Amino acid sequence: MRDVAVIGAGMIPFGRRDEDTLMDMLSFASLKAMDDAGLGDKSVDAVYVGNMGAGMLQRQSAIASSLADRLNLLPAAADTVENGPASGGSAVKNGLLAVASGYYDYVLVVGGEKMREVTGWRATDFVATMTHPQAEYPYGITLPGMAGMFTRLYMEKYGVTREHLLAVSLKNQEMGALNPFAHVEMALDRDGIFDSPHAIVNNPVSADPLHLYDLCPVSDGAAAIVICPLDMAKKLSKPPVLIAGFGQATDTHTLQERDDPTDLKAVTLATQQAFERAKLKPSDISVAELHDAFTILEIAESEHVGFFKKGEGGKAAAAGKTRFGGQIPINVSGGLKARGHPVGATGVAQIVDITFQLRHELPKNRQVKNAQTGLTVNFGGFGNNVLAFVLKRVEQ
Repeated sequence: MRDVAVIGAGMIPFGRRDEDTLMDMLSFASLKAMDDAGLGDKSVDAVYVGNMGAGMLQRQSAIASSLADRLNLLPAAADTVENGPASGGSAVKNGLLAVASGYYDYVLVVGGEKMREVTGWRATDFVATMTHPQAEYPYGITLPGMAGMFTRLYMEKYGVTREHLLAVSLKNQEMGALNPFAHVEMALDRDGIFDSPHAIVNNPVSADPLHLYDLCPVSDGAAAIVICPLDMAKKLSKPPVLIAGFGQATDTHTLQERDDPTDLKAVTLATQQAFERAKLKPSDISVAELHDAFTILEIAESEHVGFFKKGEGGKAAAAGKTRFGGQIPINVSGGLKARGHPVGATGVAQIVDITFQLRHELPKNRQVKNAQTGLTVNFGGFGNNVLAFVLKRVEQ
């Protein structure tokens, strides 16, 4: 198997993009990544597109084929990959394995979603279709509802408090306000938003005990990377970012079938695989992008990946250990909470953000000093299909 590196990364601003079609967004992000890779007139051998909802929301399928044609990448192989909110991560995995195996040299991986052209309720229902078709979906369960129940259980078992959740929300929106690609550009002020007389208006309960600012926004957007064998990447001008390890694991579809609903086994197993393949450990990581669709998930994942012991993640966030400049900076991009969550794009966007960090290309107020390694976790379903990637800067 060949070592594989990211040589190009591109992203468009997430948010409400009424002026763009889904294909527009996928094309823009792809061209940015290909330009960043310096491919010039050289094409790619294959295209993998991570997308969950085009068939339901845009009534369009076979989008990878359409993208290959639109970008004049013919006759490149093209596949659309669907794995719920982990569609982007699964697309990256497929591209990674294709290059590692020797079948392809240059692969474009892009993830995207256009979710804002439908109502918020319809978007919520669309995401809820990943729940169990007999035991959950027919009874009106939504992902925020599931997250609310998970949060309550985590609070009762590990002592997580509203202060801990608030620390994550404030941190990620502060960083999102500095990120030109972020959907939520507003930094939250603790006194002005949460403790004001109008707090119930500004931050109402969404899925008790989660409030509005504990949830990620519904977003449009796309992100893309170009990957190739490491030995080829070393000949290029920019520092290659090695995909040093990856992991993927599944768990029961329904939460009630798990021995302990607070135990995100797939997160633990996926990251263990990624660390073992990379020959690294959690303490070696410089910066991480964790799937914080809900603030509780950043806390829980920070424990399950091994950054903190169980029950310590919330306290670490409140103590500033996961802030920019802290012990282990998490979601310096703003995370899903502020950068946004176009579900098919998220797993690819996480890789893009870590690539920028490891190439040391970001402004000082976002660049983790001397970042050498990064971790991403892309959370599918409610933890029933999870992908993790460990990335490493390679000096020229």
